[in-house]
Amino acid sequence: MAPDISVLGRYTYLATEVFWGAIAALLLRRANALCKAAVTILALYPIAYVWDRYTLEVGVFDIQLRTGIDVAGIPLEEHLFMAVVPGLVIGFHETIFGTNAESSEIGD
Repeated sequence: MAPDISVLGRYTYLATEVFWGAIAALLLRRANALCKAAVTILALYPIAYVWDRYTLEVGVFDIQLRTGIDVAGIPLEEHLFMAVVPGLVIGFHETIFGTNAESSEIGD
């Protein structure tokens, strides 16, 4: 059973983004891919923002355990989410298949 982190109250979502964001940053740094990830995240961000704003507006999901701070119409945590998720994906990808990875021959 997973631990109940809702004890963090309104900081629960923020804490999860900081935790996973730190893992993403470590992976990206280890793979020497911070700049590559930043460019990709910046390219994806406008699409993610519009998508997120729409889904929140129509009620696809409701975020209960958040700080309550909104930036440009969406929760602060969602802005972090839009950077953390692609950062984590790129971090794993570059760690596994990047030019510095020993396993870069896989799938070629």
